[in-house]
Amino acid sequence: MSKKGYWMGMVEVTDPDNYPKYIAANAAAFEKYGAKFLVRGGQREIFEGPAASRLVVIEFDSYQTALDCYHSPEYQAALKLRQQYSNAHFAIVEGV
Repeated sequence: MSKKGYWMGMVEVTDPDNYPKYIAANAAAFEKYGAKFLVRGGQREIFEGPAASRLVVIEFDSYQTALDCYHSPEYQAALKLRQQYSNAHFAIVEGV
Protein backbone atom coordinates (compact mmCIF):
# COMPACT_ATOMS: atom_id res chain seq x y z
CA MET A 1 0.00 0.00 0.00
CA SER A 2 1.47 3.36 -1.01
CA LYS A 3 1.67 6.32 1.32
CA LYS A 4 -0.66 9.24 0.75
CA GLY A 5 0.53 12.45 -0.86
CA TYR A 6 -0.27 15.94 0.33
CA TRP A 7 -0.26 19.39 -1.14
CA MET A 8 0.60 21.97 1.50
CA GLY A 9 0.22 25.64 0.74
CA MET A 10 0.39 28.99 2.43
CA VAL A 11 -1.25 31.47 0.07
CA GLU A 12 -1.35 35.24 0.27
CA VAL A 13 -4.24 36.31 -1.94
CA THR A 14 -3.29 39.56 -3.68
CA ASP A 15 -6.45 39.94 -5.78
CA PRO A 16 -9.44 38.68 -3.77
CA ASP A 17 -11.92 39.76 -6.44
CA ASN A 18 -10.40 37.45 -9.04
CA TYR A 19 -9.07 34.60 -6.84
CA PRO A 20 -12.40 32.74 -7.11
CA LYS A 21 -11.57 32.22 -10.82
CA TYR A 22 -8.65 30.04 -9.69
CA ILE A 23 -10.86 28.10 -7.28
CA ALA A 24 -13.34 27.41 -10.09
CA ALA A 25 -10.57 26.44 -12.51
CA ASN A 26 -8.86 23.94 -10.19
CA ALA A 27 -12.03 21.88 -9.68
CA ALA A 28 -11.50 19.74 -12.80
CA ALA A 29 -8.01 18.64 -11.76
CA PHE A 30 -9.00 18.01 -8.16
CA GLU A 31 -11.98 15.91 -9.20
CA LYS A 32 -9.94 13.92 -11.75
CA TYR A 33 -7.20 13.09 -9.20
CA GLY A 34 -9.43 12.51 -6.17
CA ALA A 35 -8.25 15.48 -4.10
CA LYS A 36 -9.60 15.67 -0.57
CA PHE A 37 -9.37 18.99 1.24
CA LEU A 38 -8.25 18.59 4.84
CA VAL A 39 -7.66 22.33 5.35
CA ARG A 40 -9.03 25.06 3.10
CA GLY A 41 -9.00 28.54 4.56
CA GLY A 42 -10.78 28.80 7.90
CA GLN A 43 -9.70 30.21 11.20
CA ARG A 44 -5.93 30.34 11.75
CA GLU A 45 -3.09 31.90 13.69
CA ILE A 46 0.38 32.24 12.22
CA PHE A 47 2.98 31.93 14.98
CA GLU A 48 6.17 31.93 12.93
CA GLY A 49 7.16 32.96 9.44
CA PRO A 50 5.30 35.04 6.89
CA ALA A 51 1.58 35.65 7.19
CA ALA A 52 -0.80 33.96 4.76
CA SER A 53 -4.43 34.71 4.08
CA ARG A 54 -5.15 31.06 3.18
CA LEU A 55 -3.72 27.78 4.43
CA VAL A 56 -4.44 24.64 2.44
CA VAL A 57 -3.74 20.92 2.93
CA ILE A 58 -5.02 18.58 0.22
CA GLU A 59 -4.77 14.78 0.47
CA PHE A 60 -4.29 12.41 -2.48
CA ASP A 61 -4.29 8.60 -2.55
CA SER A 62 -0.53 8.57 -3.19
CA TYR A 63 2.47 10.84 -3.51
CA GLN A 64 2.58 10.04 -7.24
CA THR A 65 -1.07 11.04 -7.66
CA ALA A 66 -0.33 14.35 -5.93
CA LEU A 67 2.54 14.96 -8.37
CA ASP A 68 0.45 13.89 -11.36
CA CYS A 69 -2.31 16.30 -10.40
CA TYR A 70 0.11 19.21 -10.10
CA HIS A 71 1.69 18.48 -13.49
CA SER A 72 -1.64 17.79 -15.25
CA PRO A 73 -2.78 20.12 -18.03
CA GLU A 74 -5.94 20.80 -16.00
CA TYR A 75 -4.03 22.06 -12.98
CA GLN A 76 -1.35 23.87 -14.96
CA ALA A 77 -4.11 25.99 -16.55
CA ALA A 78 -5.51 26.78 -13.10
CA LEU A 79 -2.02 27.48 -11.72
CA LYS A 80 -1.58 30.35 -14.17
CA LEU A 81 -4.60 32.00 -12.54
CA ARG A 82 -3.34 31.36 -9.00
CA GLN A 83 -0.03 32.94 -9.86
CA GLN A 84 -1.82 36.03 -11.18
CA TYR A 85 -4.01 36.48 -8.11
CA SER A 86 -1.78 35.31 -5.23
CA ASN A 87 1.70 34.50 -3.93
CA ALA A 88 2.29 31.11 -2.37
CA HIS A 89 4.68 28.86 -0.48
CA PHE A 90 3.80 25.40 -1.78
CA ALA A 91 5.09 21.86 -1.36
CA ILE A 92 4.05 18.31 -2.20
CA VAL A 93 4.99 15.81 0.49
CA GLU A 94 4.62 12.09 1.13
CA GLY A 95 2.69 11.10 4.26
CA VAL A 96 4.02 8.93 7.04
